Amino acid sequence: MSLLEVTGLNSYYGDSHILFDIDLRVEANEVVALIGRNGAGKSTTLKSLMGMVQPRSGEIRLEGENVAGRKAHVIARRGIQLVPEERRVFGSLDVEENIVLARLTASSAWPLERIYEIFPRLAERRSSRGTDLSGGEQQMLAIARALVRDPKIVLLDEPFEGLAPVIVQDLMRVCRRLVEEGQTIVLVEQNIAATLSLADRAYVINNGHVVHEDTTSAIRAQPEILRRYLGV
Repeated sequence: MSLLEVTGLNSYYGDSHILFDIDLRVEANEVVALIGRNGAGKSTTLKSLMGMVQPRSGEIRLEGENVAGRKAHVIARRGIQLVPEERRVFGSLDVEENIVLARLTASSAWPLERIYEIFPRLAERRSSRGTDLSGGEQQMLAIARALVRDPKIVLLDEPFEGLAPVIVQDLMRVCRRLVEEGQTIVLVEQNIAATLSLADRAYVINNGHVVHEDTTSAIRAQPEILRRYLGV
C-alpha cells in the first residue's frame, strides 16, 4: 500500500472541469513532482489533495483511508500540509509567532530547536515580523510552518518561484535533507532543472490529464517529453 493513492480524481471550478480522472501514487520517503505548463492543473491537484478544492469524484487514500471530500483542516490533522504558492505568512507576527501558531493545533509537533537547526536563518530572524522578511526567508518560514506540524506529506506549490539561484540551492539542500530524514514531498515547480534533480518520479499533467509518468532519470533521457508538454 502506497502512502498516498489517488484514483479517478475529478475536480471543478464552478462548472469548469479542471482535473480528469487523475491517478497517482506517492510512496513514503519519496519526492514526487507534478510537471506541466501553466494552467495544466498541477496546483489544482495539490489543492484537491488538501481539501481546498472539493473533488466531484474519485478517491484520495492516505495510508489506506479515503480523505477525498474532507475539509482541509481534517486532512491537515491526518498528516498532509500544503505550502501554498502565495506563502501566506502572517506579516504582523514575528517569525517565532508564525511557527508557534502553526504548532497549536498539531497532534504532534516538532520542537522549535529542530526548525531552527534546519533553517538557521530563521533563528537569526526569529524576532522579525513577516513583512520584514525577504522572499527567500518568507519561503523558509512557510515551509517551517508546515514541518513543525510533523506531517506525513508536504505539498510544495512553486517553492522556488521568484527566488535567487543561491536561495533555490539552499532550499533544495533543505528538501534533500528532509527526505534523508524520512519526509515525503509532492512538488509543483516550474524550474524543471531543479525539479528533475530533486524528485524521484514525476507525473506530467496536460490539460487536466496525467499524460506521462516515469522516474525523473527516465524523463531526462526523453527530451521529447519535455518539449511536447513543457516547451523546453
